[in-house]
Amino acid sequence: QVQLVESGGGLVQAGGSLRLSCAASGRTSGIYTMAWFRQAPGKEREFVARIRWSAGSTYYADFVKGRFTISKDNAKNTGYLQMNSLKPEDTAVYYCAAGLALSNDYWGQGTQVTVSS
Repeated sequence: QVQLVESGGGLVQAGGSLRLSCAASGRTSGIYTMAWFRQAPGKEREFVARIRWSAGSTYYADFVKGRFTISKDNAKNTGYLQMNSLKPEDTAVYYCAAGLALSNDYWGQGTQVTVSS
């Protein structure tokens, strides 16, 4: 089992920045990927970004390319999502997910990000 705890959400003005963290514990040696998803009110959960835990290769949804950066610190078993140039439409609950393969096997509880115009 892998446990995930997100932090770093909050209220920010449009154009501002936030950095989300996802701390993993438990069987972290089995993590193959970590990803970020988000879910806005009344909408389905959508993919934001993914990073391969060992190789470090990254993948992004088109709507965040150039604004968001996913990264990791293997020593701390923590993943990050740096979000810059935030827009009101980025308002959502952000979730991290860890996969033992190219999958999303474990989920955190989510952290709220609110961007005011």
